Order: sequence, then structure tokens, then C-alpha cells
Amino acid sequence: MSVDSSTSPAPRAPQDGGSVVISVDAMGGDRGPSVVVAGMAASAAKNPEIRFIVHGDEAQLRPLIDRRKALAGRCEIRHAAGIVTMEDKPSQVLRKGGDTSMWSALESVRAGEAGAAVSCGNTGALMAMSMLRLRKLPGVNRPAIACLWPSRNPQGFNIMLDVGADIRADAPDLLQYAMMGASYARNGLGVAHPRIGLLNVGTEEHKGRAELKQANDLIGAAADCGDFDYVGFVEGGDLPAARVDVIVTDGFTGNVALKTGEGTARLVGEFMREAFANSFMSKFAALLAMTSLKRLQKRIDPRRVNGGIFLGLNGTVVKSHGSADATGVSAAIKLAFTLAKSGFHERLAARVAQGAAASAGASSEGQDAGATT
Repeated sequence: MSVDSSTSPAPRAPQDGGSVVISVDAMGGDRGPSVVVAGMAASAAKNPEIRFIVHGDEAQLRPLIDRRKALAGRCEIRHAAGIVTMEDKPSQVLRKGGDTSMWSALESVRAGEAGAAVSCGNTGALMAMSMLRLRKLPGVNRPAIACLWPSRNPQGFNIMLDVGADIRADAPDLLQYAMMGASYARNGLGVAHPRIGLLNVGTEEHKGRAELKQANDLIGAAADCGDFDYVGFVEGGDLPAARVDVIVTDGFTGNVALKTGEGTARLVGEFMREAFANSFMSKFAALLAMTSLKRLQKRIDPRRVNGGIFLGLNGTVVKSHGSADATGVSAAIKLAFTLAKSGFHERLAARVAQGAAASAGASSEGQDAGATT
């Protein structure tokens, strides 16, 4: 039975006064709603402030939620019969996706009922639907997807964007990415004065495409008003290093780097398992190093940094990996909660406006200089 969102009660706050509502697409992803609900329960058990609006098939969701004590009185189910599959094309979803759990989850953010949305579903469909329902922030040409990259920095991670929202990016787009990445670093990682780097084939100023050289000038000029340090060009080896907190690039390059990093991490893990299983002495060595190995596993576990955030929209949307388990879903929910509680969306909008002003000012100066030569 469908639930009317205009009359259904909001999730009941826990007794200690929780107030942050997260909208969850429970039907997206490869593992089904049971894993999503398990991730919600894990988050709820750790954080009494979280409440949920859960979107999907009520017949499936009701028993799953009722079995989780941590979710008692903290969920509202919004029935949605349709499901966006991983095979669906974004254009098809936009035409006939109004009854899906993904659409419903975004509507709760659009209506101001939830501070952020979380989905494990089809990335292309989620981005297209988010742009349609939430719209872009004023001044944003292309939204970006930002991911966390394990690094040597004190916060443990760097931010990289874009990692696949749009394969193209001109100089003003890269400036916007820098402004949005700096805001994310402050509100998501607690970095008060982020360091920004622009990914290039070398650190020398004469290297790179023309749009990168122009972006280099724009980002450098915007550093003061954006309250960040701009270190200039960085290379691929700086992605996991401590040189910067935010790496700016186009979506094609960022997505290739992200998928390469994930594949390399899996390969190294497989090589380590094979090496420790090679002989009796190897197995004994693994036993002696078990504590250190578990610490390393936790440090680089991709499930614990699961969640790419869509930046540049009129609302906060966190995309979880489609294959995420309960730990991964819980990590994505934690990220959504952190950003929603910090007022991230409002601060991001302000930063984007600053970036637009800086870009306009630089363009005006360039035109004036051209007129005098």
C-alpha cells in the first residue's frame, strides 16, 4: 500500500533528542534491502541522533526493519513499487522512474524532510535523477562526484573530484571543483584550511593542456576568498601522499585513477594472501603478524570509506558502492549524517558563489587586459 508523504508521520526522535533524518533508497544495489537495513541498524546503534525515511517495497522492508531493535521508532517507510536496476539507462529512468525508490528518496531531500539521501543504486541514473529533481546550484555548470582516497595525511584521506560525473571539465569547472572540494574537506574531514592540488602530467607550470593552465591561474587567484592553500599542479603519485588534502581533476581522469587504485588494492591483497599461504613458515609468520595485518586491513578497507558525494546540487546525495555490505552502507550513512549535521549544503552553496565571483572577476580582468593591448 502506498504511503502519502504529505500526511504520514515523521520518524519519531529517540528519547535523547535526535534530529538528523537521512533518506535511504533501500532497493538499490546488488545485495538487496536486507543489507541496506543492516547498515542502517549498525549506524543507528552507534548514533542515537539518526532517523530514517526508508524508500522501497513496504512488504519487504517492514519485517526487515521490525527485526532490528536499533531501528525501533526511528524509521518511516515510504512505499515505492519500482526499482532502478544497474542495467537501466539514465534516459529511460528519467522518463518512467517516478514510482521508484530512488526517485522517492530524492523527493524527501527536495521537500526538506531529510538532510541527505543515500543510495547504492545505478550511478548514472542517480546523478541524472538528482539533477532533474534537486537541480544544480546557481553558478554550477557540471556537478562532480567526490571520493575519499586513503593517504598519509593526519585525517587519513584525501578528497578527489571529479571521479565520473562528467568526463569533461573546462577551467571554470575545475575552479568550482576546487571550491566544492575545499568545503567538503572542512565539513567532511575537519580540515580547517585545505590544501588544493590540480592533477596534471607534471608539476611544472608549462606542462598540461591549455584548460589546465588556465585553471591553474583561476584556482590560485581564488585561494584567498576560498580560504584554502593552492599548491599548484600535482601528479598521480600525490594521490595517497600528504602534499594536499584535495585533488582536482576531470571526471575521465578521476574515474580511471579511482578504478585503477581499487584494482591495485585488490591485487596487492590477493598477492599478500598467496604469499602468506605459500608454506608452513609463511603461515606461521602471518600468525605472528596478525595484529599488524588486521590494523593494515582496517586502514585500507574500502568499505569503511564507502560513499561518493554528489557536489553541486541543491541537496546532499551520497552514492554507496552497489556491492556494499552492511559495513559499507553504514559508512555511507555516517558520511551523509556528518554532512547533514554540519550544514554542509548551505556552506557549499556559499563557496560556489565565491568561486563564480572569482571566475567572473578573472574573466573581466582578462578582457580588460586584451582591450588595452
